[in-house]
Formats: sequence, C-alpha cells, structure tokens
Amino acid sequence: MRLPVRTIPSCITIGIRIGIRSSSRLHSTNSGFTSLSEDEMSHFNALASSWWDVNGPQRILHKMNLLRMDFIYSTIRNHIQLNDPETPEDEQVYIPPFNVDLLPKPVRNTIIQEQEERRDDILNASKLSVLDIGCGGGILSESMARLSFIKSVKGIDLSKDVLEAAKLHKLKDPMLNEDEHKLNYELMAIEDIPKSETYDVVTMFEMLEHVDHPSKVLIEALNKVNVGGWVFISTINRDFVSWFTTIFMGEHILGIVPVGTHTLEKYIDQSEIREWFDKDPERKSSFKVIDTKGCIYLPAYGWKFTSTPDVGNYFMAIKRVS
Repeated sequence: MRLPVRTIPSCITIGIRIGIRSSSRLHSTNSGFTSLSEDEMSHFNALASSWWDVNGPQRILHKMNLLRMDFIYSTIRNHIQLNDPETPEDEQVYIPPFNVDLLPKPVRNTIIQEQEERRDDILNASKLSVLDIGCGGGILSESMARLSFIKSVKGIDLSKDVLEAAKLHKLKDPMLNEDEHKLNYELMAIEDIPKSETYDVVTMFEMLEHVDHPSKVLIEALNKVNVGGWVFISTINRDFVSWFTTIFMGEHILGIVPVGTHTLEKYIDQSEIREWFDKDPERKSSFKVIDTKGCIYLPAYGWKFTSTPDVGNYFMAIKRVS
C-alpha cells in the first residue's frame, strides 16, 4: 500500500520510502535468513525477565493472544470437512445444496446443530502437532498446548534468555508437565529443524517483521506443514497508520511496548505476501491463503478485528492443499 507523501509527516517520509524495499526483502533468499541484528537480539533478551508480567512491557502481547487464539481456533474449526469421503451415507451429516436460511426455522436449527456437533466431535478427536516459530517467552505456545485437540507443541526461538523464561513459566502449570511431549522449547533456527520433521500447524506471530530475510523464513515454515495443515502468521502493513500506532504512539507516547521493538522498513504489506504466493506456480498450487484479518489495539478496549487487512496489523491463515 503506497500512501501520498503529503499525508505523511516529513519526519518519516524517508522511512516510508525505505520501507518500500520490504517487497524486495520478501523475495530475497540470502543465507542466514533467521538471524537478528545484535540490537534486536539484545532488545529481546532484555525483555526476558518481564515476559510473563501481564502489566509489564509485554502486556500488549498478552492482550493480543486472546485474538490470536480466536483466529486460530475459529479458522481450524470452521474449515473441518464434516463428511469424509469414506463415511457411509447413512452416517453423513446433511449439508443442504442451498442456503440453509431458506428452510423453516426448526428444520434449519436442527441441521445447524447436527453440523456443529459433528464439527466439535471431529475437532476434539484430532491430535494436532504444532510448531511455534519465534515463540519468545511462550505466551502462544502455552495457550496452544492447553487446547484439547493439540497433541504437542514445539516452540523455537533464537533468544536463550526468553526461552529460559518460557521454560520456567511452563513449570507452573502441572497440565503442561504431565506429558513430556506436550510442550517443549528449543534454542534453534527454523532451518536447523530436520527436513523430515513436519507439523499440522505452524505459527509465526509478530515474527516476520524482526528477521532480515522474511521470504526464506516463510518458505521454511511452509515446508514444515503437512498437507491439509495450517500456517498462521501475523505481521504489520507498511503504512502511515502502522507507523503512527505501533511506533509513534505505541513506543514513544503511550509506552505500550518498549522503544526499539519495531522497525518500519521491516513491515510487510499483506498484499505483498499474496503476490509472493501468486508469482510462484508451484507455491500457488500447493498453498491457499484462506483468510486475512486486520486488527488494531485500542488502549481503552484491547485488540479487536477491523474491517480491512490492508491497514495496520493483520493475521493470515494459509492452508497447504497439496
């Protein structure tokens, strides 16, 4: 998204122009792609001790996690195939070939109820494996591990200090320690995971805007998901609204997040990711962007979804179809 220069304060017009280079960053495939700069690594290490303080520097992530979980849960649940091809016809749930709202209310409600019950049965019977890339202190990893249909979660990060915070916090919940495979953390880059190791769900939240070569990171993430599985990401559009809300207001005025958390030129428009998929025939045939939702943080309310994914923060759900 390119904004007219006249709408942007002169103090950041240079930053916006530099930010346009993020499109080329998305297509770069240089080595060392998951590396962070020394400044960014030091920044995240310094946050380790306060990662689980819900009123501390990471409080905005704790609030965002509610929206993250809603997006992941609803996306997976709403895209469950209710009738498997091998299911006997007399055991299949009825799915009308027309809008169910055309039916009388009692009939409509019965059909919807049967569909929802089947959807819950299938979901609860699932035992999905999760890879959380850039897991930080484990806010999302822990939440995913507590879901009934999640069998195991592996969180990876490049910061030793934040991983120690994650491991210590995990010990506070007996549920997460009953099964040694339920939740584990490892200090490693995604490219170091064995090629044979794949997952049903791969997550990368608030991560792509912190790496030097997001295209390579995204390729590695896509390679780690099983057919029929999901890749969930979130990052930030490169526009004036993003600068104003995340950097100017979030870091310098309100102090919601520590100064230095964000770098405008590393933001990636959601349209650039879609174009990135479309430009590669093999990638386009194997993966489908199912949903993209914008979201915004309101100080007096918290995080909420918006009507457009083209401004500010956004979540994206990508499914591997082949």
